[in-house]
Amino acid sequence: MDLGLDFGTTHTVVAHGDRGNYPVVSFLDEDGDARDHFPSVVADDAGTLVYGFAALEAARRGMPCARSFKRVLAEPRVTPDTLMRLGDREVPLFDVLTGLFSAVLDALRTASSIESRLEGAVPPRAMLGVPAQANSAQRFLTLEACRRAGFDVAGLVNEPSAASFEFAHRQARSITSRRDLVIVYDLGGGTFDASLLRLSGTQHEVLDSFGVNRLGGDDFDHALAEAALQGAGRTRTELSGASWASLLEECREAKERIGPQSRRVAVEVPAADGEAGTAVTVPVDDFYAAVTPLVTATTEAMEPLVQSLSSPDGDGDELQGVAGIYIVGGASGLPLVPRLLRSRFGRRVHRSPMPSASTAIGLAIAADPDAGFSLRDRLSRGFGVFREREGGAAVSFDPVLDRSLRTTDALGDPASAEPVVVTRRYRAAHNIGWFRFVEYSSVDDQGEPRGDLTPVAQIVFPFDPEVQRTVSPTGSESPAEASALRELPIVRLEAGPLLEERYTVDPAGIIELSLTDLTTGYRQEHVLHV
Repeated sequence: MDLGLDFGTTHTVVAHGDRGNYPVVSFLDEDGDARDHFPSVVADDAGTLVYGFAALEAARRGMPCARSFKRVLAEPRVTPDTLMRLGDREVPLFDVLTGLFSAVLDALRTASSIESRLEGAVPPRAMLGVPAQANSAQRFLTLEACRRAGFDVAGLVNEPSAASFEFAHRQARSITSRRDLVIVYDLGGGTFDASLLRLSGTQHEVLDSFGVNRLGGDDFDHALAEAALQGAGRTRTELSGASWASLLEECREAKERIGPQSRRVAVEVPAADGEAGTAVTVPVDDFYAAVTPLVTATTEAMEPLVQSLSSPDGDGDELQGVAGIYIVGGASGLPLVPRLLRSRFGRRVHRSPMPSASTAIGLAIAADPDAGFSLRDRLSRGFGVFREREGGAAVSFDPVLDRSLRTTDALGDPASAEPVVVTRRYRAAHNIGWFRFVEYSSVDDQGEPRGDLTPVAQIVFPFDPEVQRTVSPTGSESPAEASALRELPIVRLEAGPLLEERYTVDPAGIIELSLTDLTTGYRQEHVLHV
């Protein structure tokens, strides 16, 4: 069975292909009621990690619980060994991710609307979503955890790109030869992405993407919780960690009940020890005033996409070729979001009828070989390296892979897809090469990185043949050997070796690097996800 698997910050949503239709999978909660999602939650239940509805039930019994751990994936320097706190324990983030996907797979087989259609131990084939602004570490960890859990991962697709498939499937008649562009506005629980795509039938091409890695519905929940505390005459410091988590969950549910006609939202602030809880009524206008700057930040983040459509003289309709701005993501369900977007962009703003499930539906379409969709994406972040120069006295920045680099078709069979390869050759000038790889958002006119930088890896490569003979081949040196390399002074060589750098970018946006001394044959290979 072909599935679309949208691992969200608060909810994981699954859709599946069914003869040209793509219904959302229902999961049974602890009371046997059908839900259109599986909670992205983990709890420590007496020493055992439990997920989803079982985690929520454990949290109600006072067990340590962690929500929104997807946000940890966006942190700089995240690795498979990164730890996250769960009560008094620290657990590897990668184990938590694998455990969540395993729990989703088990629920699909035993407590879902498609359990009878899954064939025993045969792993279901799933197209997996990831934020467009996700760095390579986040992509690798998400992909590998899903595989380890038992899914047959068909590919990795940026979430707003997946939502464009759902738009084309649902509103094909709005796409014409004169208006073949779509801006997908994706406001989820923890991240915001906006992508500009050109749609030609079932052929989709990403022209550009922008976003904010830490902005989403979680921040709206925090704003409502602070407003409720203010209304109760209390502060966050008066609440225990468990009480604060309970208040956030209360605010999340209250926020999701807000409709276009809502005027007030009721929240119960948890009690301090020995005291009764406090029922608070927060005016919706006050809540909207608190979160309007968050929504404004999303429109500012997508402004480069809109500006790229404007005519050089600034005249005319800036959205002239746009079929629509398509609003998706769970947090976009707040009525304020489409209201502010329509105020800024006019009538071409369309909200998905199923904003929380749009990405999962699009992923299911992408996974369906009979749907015939193709996708040409781009790197959402640039990739470069700081290199030594002047005998180690200075460094220079080399933007190796520009963010406009087009990747191969992200759909179909990943094993048969042709990767993008970039090769560089040069003669080394020093005995040791220090490669400090980073992902960046932009560069200035001088080619220097600007905006945020995310460290990816630091690699030391010996150019001196004498040094090469003292370390293990293929870059598998021991920690002691690696430490010894880092302690060597950097000096110039009279006749340095010819070096080849070969960068291979797969459809998921994960980069593999091989460094080869073409003079001696010494070689290192690295997967640059940490």
